[in-house]
Amino acid sequence: MSEQLKNAVQKAARALGFSLCRVTDARPPDPDQRLRQWLQAGFHGEMQWMARSLPKREDLQAILSEVRSVVCVAAAYPAPPAPPPAGAGFVARYARGADYHQILGGKLAELAALLNREGGAGTRSLWYVDTGPILERALAQRAGIGFIGKHSQLINRHHGNWLLLGEILTTVALPPDTPERNRCGTCTRCLAACPTRAITAPFTLDARRCISYLTIELKGAIPEELRPLIGTRIFGCDDCLEVCPWNRFAGEASPLLQRWGRQDLQAPDLLELLQLDEAGFRQRFQGTPLQRSKRRGLLRNVCVALGNLGRTEALPFLEKAVQDPEPLIAEHARWAIKRIQTDR
Repeated sequence: MSEQLKNAVQKAARALGFSLCRVTDARPPDPDQRLRQWLQAGFHGEMQWMARSLPKREDLQAILSEVRSVVCVAAAYPAPPAPPPAGAGFVARYARGADYHQILGGKLAELAALLNREGGAGTRSLWYVDTGPILERALAQRAGIGFIGKHSQLINRHHGNWLLLGEILTTVALPPDTPERNRCGTCTRCLAACPTRAITAPFTLDARRCISYLTIELKGAIPEELRPLIGTRIFGCDDCLEVCPWNRFAGEASPLLQRWGRQDLQAPDLLELLQLDEAGFRQRFQGTPLQRSKRRGLLRNVCVALGNLGRTEALPFLEKAVQDPEPLIAEHARWAIKRIQTDR
């Protein structure tokens, strides 16, 4: 019965539009305590929620008692239609559309309902899309979805690193799939590509230097020594992902995400963004990943991007931003003005 249920779940996952669906058991996902060591080194920066939730990340039983299996899914997201023009703001590829949490979450809820319905009396299942204390990449590797590369991201041999992940913890025992092994070999392209050298060693990321952390997770001021290295990236960074040689085998995007992209997020105009008030920000980015940064964070990033771009036509807009009631925006606008004037 467990094999039949697993087949039914995988068939349903494909019908719902997921690119991949595999199963692993509920053993601790980090037996070598790599996350604990990473946290002790301080590489998580201000992401204190990672430390607070460490017991759950190390033990799935702390999330769902009597959990026996984990269903791992992945949805491949599409390539951008064209490279952004010079001078536009850069948004990470995964964020150039509607909020994937909502898109994948609804489908995972359907799979969880299938498990609860067919798994027998008392079956319980919980689903997550980057929304809970789950070591999703470790579980995905153990389920055979892909392998964790030297940039700490998951790589699939048929989709590269362009994957969004989800999980279902369930009390049903399902036959596990074969884990994937690492296939990076001697390649170190991702380490060389990182603009801020945040990948300090293979499989070790110092989030405090990572542009994705600096432009999304960091809530305060971006360290001045790192600002010039950010370029025009205003939400995330794909540099270490772009250079992965496994991307050459990437196939079609998941049916879930083929029509998910938004044109206004492919190459947003920096000067236009800098003029957004609170209402304008909410209207523009509601229902997208960029909503997470809030206006203060996004406009902070826009100021840094304009300073790095170095165009004098931005000065009047930045001078207005200096008067913004949000101190974080005003400080980064002053920095950008100084950078542009120094480089003239």
